[in-house]
Amino acid sequence: MIEGLIVKAQSGFFTVRTGQGDIVCHLRGRLKQQRRLTDLATIGDHVLIEIQPDGKGTIEHVAPRVRALTRRAPGGFGRRGQRAAAAEREQVIIANPDLAVFVFACAQPTPHLRALDRYLVMAEAQSLPSVIVANKVDLIGLEAAEDVFAAYPPLGYRVFPVSARNGEGVEALRAILKDRITVLAGPSGAGKSSLLNAIEPGLKLRAGAVSEQTAKGKHTTVHPELHALRGGGYVADTPGMRALELFDIEPDELDAYFVEIRPLVADCTFSDCTHQNEPGCAVRAAVAAGAVSPSRYESYLRLRRGDDRGSLNEAA
Repeated sequence: MIEGLIVKAQSGFFTVRTGQGDIVCHLRGRLKQQRRLTDLATIGDHVLIEIQPDGKGTIEHVAPRVRALTRRAPGGFGRRGQRAAAAEREQVIIANPDLAVFVFACAQPTPHLRALDRYLVMAEAQSLPSVIVANKVDLIGLEAAEDVFAAYPPLGYRVFPVSARNGEGVEALRAILKDRITVLAGPSGAGKSSLLNAIEPGLKLRAGAVSEQTAKGKHTTVHPELHALRGGGYVADTPGMRALELFDIEPDELDAYFVEIRPLVADCTFSDCTHQNEPGCAVRAAVAAGAVSPSRYESYLRLRRGDDRGSLNEAA
């Protein structure tokens, strides 16, 4: 059997990069028969394949994943909005990434930072290093962009002010992608495809504009794909996600995935503190003292309550 890396997944077919070139494969039937609540294979998965007489391949084995960027699969609600337990499943955006780059526009569309906080929670839950790209910095200027994302550098999240249009900041971003498998994720219209074209000019990915009527981005990436970088490594462009529900994260686990809240939990009076209204809550005290950003605390509360189930672009 031949080892390979899945670099493209579309409609049940997988392009596997091997030492013998790219081979289009499908999953062996016995793998499909396994009952799983997650995607059996996707980009970033390391696989073993058999080449068939017609030149196509069969995926015989998928290696265990080190980590994955995932979300709850869209859909699965009944008529009254209740989700059936059997319908809950995980959608794997990319398997085995080394770095997540969360791309948000400084303007057009307006950045919704609670959506960014959801992405960061996803990454923290997988122990996935992440950075933030403030794209379209040319629209508002560097100082204004730094103000918009000011809450994140003190938490240890590096913010890259970038303009895919004029190339500002692209070289610094390109340098951190070298020899890594990186995923670019963010809401539609943030400029992920344009940014990838700036990082790797030969890709010529289709980029879309933001709708004037809705101020929402238009999807231009329709399936996930890993693109090889000339300097080494791969980067994945992912379809813009208006719906982003966290998968397999319980409400009482959330405080562990907010990096500024996590070290405060042990100082709360009650071991099961929800940080909402309990007396002696160290988290609420830190918010009152200005040590925890009120906007980040509000993101925690909304996730804890199950708010913001819908659109990332419209989260308010």
